[in-house]
Amino acid sequence: MSTQGELAGKVAIVTGGAGGLGAAMVARFAQQGASVVIADLNADKGDALANQIGANTIFQRCDVSSADEVQALINRAVTDFGGLHIMVNNAGVGGSIKTFLEDDLADFNTIMGVNLFGVMVGTQRASRHMAEHGGGTVINITSIGGINAGSGVMAYRASKAGVIHFSRSAAVDLAQYNIRINCIAPAHIATAMNAAFDQSVIVRLMQPLQRMASPDDVAEAALFLASDRSAQITGIVMPVDGGATAGSPPRARKELRK
Repeated sequence: MSTQGELAGKVAIVTGGAGGLGAAMVARFAQQGASVVIADLNADKGDALANQIGANTIFQRCDVSSADEVQALINRAVTDFGGLHIMVNNAGVGGSIKTFLEDDLADFNTIMGVNLFGVMVGTQRASRHMAEHGGGTVINITSIGGINAGSGVMAYRASKAGVIHFSRSAAVDLAQYNIRINCIAPAHIATAMNAAFDQSVIVRLMQPLQRMASPDDVAEAALFLASDRSAQITGIVMPVDGGATAGSPPRARKELRK
């Protein structure tokens, strides 16, 4: 772990931090000098990542849909590292890939509990500490599914849209405490959650930039929002999507004409 870097002396928590986007953010923050608490349900992967990164990185098992476990997570960061400056609410679950009329919505409460309540309570409990210690920054991971309308996975889309509106509202409410709240909206990134989709086809038809994104692209965006470079930025949604939210590429229209 570097003692120099943009986040030197800072303490961060990353929920869902044992794999995928979360693991990339954990590694980037630690590289830039932060002490990091990895929060996840997967203890084996969480412990392995903490051991791999080394000093000043620890694992705490946490179900973000439990307010008590989230509070214990905040307490662990403060007790072990002396404070909390950066909170990344990244933990999330996908939804059933069905049309709306076929969907029995059986996973609605689980999706909302993790994707929306988990973000809200993580923001609240981190901000309670930050408000009494000079401020901080909260980064909530949403999705372009919360920006663009589309068919299927309705509970997931609704949860991610909720994250956006909540985060913007919290940014207004918490600015008085020097707490910044921002969102990152990733898309078309090869992670376990997206394993059911052919990413190469999606990129070709839905994304102007013909470059497959990696978790490191999201980690770079998170580093910017976590650092003092973004000191004047709060209440934004930053898509990391190769331009997908701007519009579909010309090649998509050409293929549809065939």
